[in-house]
Amino acid sequence: MLSRLSRAAPAQVGFERQELQRILDLYGRMVAAGEWRDYAMDFSKDAAVFCGFRRAAEYPQARIEKRPALRAKQGMWTLYGESGQVLKRGHELAGVLFPLERRLLKLVSDCPSRPTAFPPFVGAPSRKFR
Repeated sequence: MLSRLSRAAPAQVGFERQELQRILDLYGRMVAAGEWRDYAMDFSKDAAVFCGFRRAAEYPQARIEKRPALRAKQGMWTLYGESGQVLKRGHELAGVLFPLERRLLKLVSDCPSRPTAFPPFVGAPSRKFR
């Protein structure tokens, strides 16, 4: 009886710790680049969804969906664009996130160069504390 219950489908699909860490790491870099400002997550019995928003009142700029039922077919990970088109499907999360990470690399490379070292502090001489 107990073995039958353990094989039953979960009541809710969720992200594993490493998956969520990878997604939130990408979210933090997109926020730092000024691309995203908000996110939402949805968990149902069929799929777990992460959405990244440019503004809270719009459609998501990107939607990352995990559907374990498609694991054996086309892969359980799907990346959707702003208008709902499928940008990437796959079996591995890293491959599915690559188009977003590539766009992030382009955003960072387009930034004007910053000075690598700060100018020396001009002010009162430093004191040694006892």
